Amino acid sequence: MSARPLPSSTPAAQGVDASGVLAFLDALDAAPAIEPHSLMILRHGSLVASGWWAPYTPERPHLLYSISKSFTATAAGLAAAEGLIRLDDPVISYFPEFEADITDPRSRAMLVRHVASMASGHDSDTIFEARKRDSEDLVRGFLQVPPPRDPGTVFAYNQPATFTLSAIVQRASGVSLTEYLRPRLLDPLGIGDVAWLKDRSGRELGFSGLHATTDAVARLGRLYLQGGVWEGERLLPEWWVTEATRAQISNSEVMPGDDWQRGYGFKFWMSRHGYRGDGAFGQFCVVLPEHDAVIATTADTWDMQGLLNLVWEHLLPAFRQAPLTGGEEADAALAERLAGLALSPASGEPAPAERARSWSAEAFTPDGGRCEQLPKLTAVDLAPDGDGWTLTLTEDGHRLPLRLGGAGWTVTEDPVPTAVSGGWTDPDTLVVDVAFLETPHHLAVTCSLKDRTFTARWRTDPLHGLPLRAMGAPRASA
Repeated sequence: MSARPLPSSTPAAQGVDASGVLAFLDALDAAPAIEPHSLMILRHGSLVASGWWAPYTPERPHLLYSISKSFTATAAGLAAAEGLIRLDDPVISYFPEFEADITDPRSRAMLVRHVASMASGHDSDTIFEARKRDSEDLVRGFLQVPPPRDPGTVFAYNQPATFTLSAIVQRASGVSLTEYLRPRLLDPLGIGDVAWLKDRSGRELGFSGLHATTDAVARLGRLYLQGGVWEGERLLPEWWVTEATRAQISNSEVMPGDDWQRGYGFKFWMSRHGYRGDGAFGQFCVVLPEHDAVIATTADTWDMQGLLNLVWEHLLPAFRQAPLTGGEEADAALAERLAGLALSPASGEPAPAERARSWSAEAFTPDGGRCEQLPKLTAVDLAPDGDGWTLTLTEDGHRLPLRLGGAGWTVTEDPVPTAVSGGWTDPDTLVVDVAFLETPHHLAVTCSLKDRTFTARWRTDPLHGLPLRAMGAPRASA
C-alpha cells in the first residue's frame, strides 16, 4: 500500500525558523566526515521540512540498522498490550525446548524486561560467543552464555538480547514481526512496504536489518511523541510509551559519547535532548517532547555524535514558542534548497579515446591481495555500453554489472539498486564510487591499466557481511 502523506505546513506557521534549518544544511555541507542521505522534520504534528540528497529518493527503503530495535520494541509493546507476553516473565518460559540446556541461574532469572532494556546481566555484546555456542539458534546460544552479573544490574549493548525479544514476539504471536506489525502499526501509520533481513531459521533479525523509508522512521517517532495515539486512535498503550522512553538502566560508565551515556529505555536511547532510536552510520529517529518535534535522518558516517551535535547546535534553536511572522522569504529559500539537495559525484574524465580498446581487453585482478575487505571479489572488467561503460564486479563467481555513464550518477536497479559515478583520473587510472542505494554504504573501486589490477574499499564497513548482490532490501524473489 502507498503511504498517506503526512500533514504538511510551512516552517514559520509551526514556529520553526527556516534559517536555522538552512544553517544545519550548511553545517552538513561543511562536515566532510558526514554524508547525509535524507532529512525530515516534524513540528506540532506537521511535516515542515524534508529533503533527500540525490541519488537517494523519498520512496526508496534504506537499511536502518539499529532503528530496527525500536520497531521490535514497538511490537513487544503491542504484544504486551494484547497479553501475549509479559515483561516480568522469565525469558526461558517462552522457549521450553531449551529448559534442560539452560542451567545457569542468572540466565534462568533473566526476564523479558531485561532483554528489552539491554540489561541481561552480560557486560559486553555476546553475539560472537552466542553464535559459537549455537550456530543455528541465536536464542539458545545467547541463553547458554552465563551472565557475569545479575540481570537488571548492568547495561551492555547486546545484539542477541534484542534478537531474543523479537523471537519472543514471533513465538507468542505465531507470525513474523512484519506480519504482526502490519495490521497493528504499519497500516494504521500509513507505512508502505518494509523488508527485514532474516536468520537461518527464517526469523526476522529484530536487532537490525529493517529496510524502510525515512518517512516510516518519522511516523514511528510521531507516534511516540503523541503518546501512542495516531489520528485519534490509540495504537500503543500510554504506559508502554512512558516506560520505553525513560531510562530503564544506566549506561553512563560503559558507553562513549555525550548522547550515549544518558540511560537506555526499551530500545530507545535517552539523549541530551529528548530520546531517540538510532542506527549505525547516522540513521536517527530523534523525538523532542519539549519541542513537540521529530527529526528523522539517514546518512553514511562514522561520526554519529558529530551529526547529533549539529542537530543540537542548529535545529534546536530553530524551534520557537509561537508561529513566526515575516518568515516567508526564509521558508521559500529553505524549500528551494531542499528541492535541490544532491551528493557530489566522484570526479573523473571520460575514457581516453586512445586507450578505450585497452581498457576493455581483459579483466582486472586484485592488487596484491589488498582487497581484504572483499575477499571474494576476484575480478573487475569493463565493456563499452552506448555512451558509457558497463563495469562488472565478479564476487564468488557471481557477476554484478554496474552502469558507468557520463557526468553525475547513473542509477541501476537490477540486481541490486546502485548509483555509480566517477571516471578516469589519468589515462591509466579509473576511479569509481558505487553507492548501494538501499544501504548507507559506498564501495570505492580503483582500476590500474598499467598492471591490470584493482582495489576495492568500503567507505564504512557493512555490518551484515552480505554479498554485493544482496546489498539492498530483501526481495521476495531473492
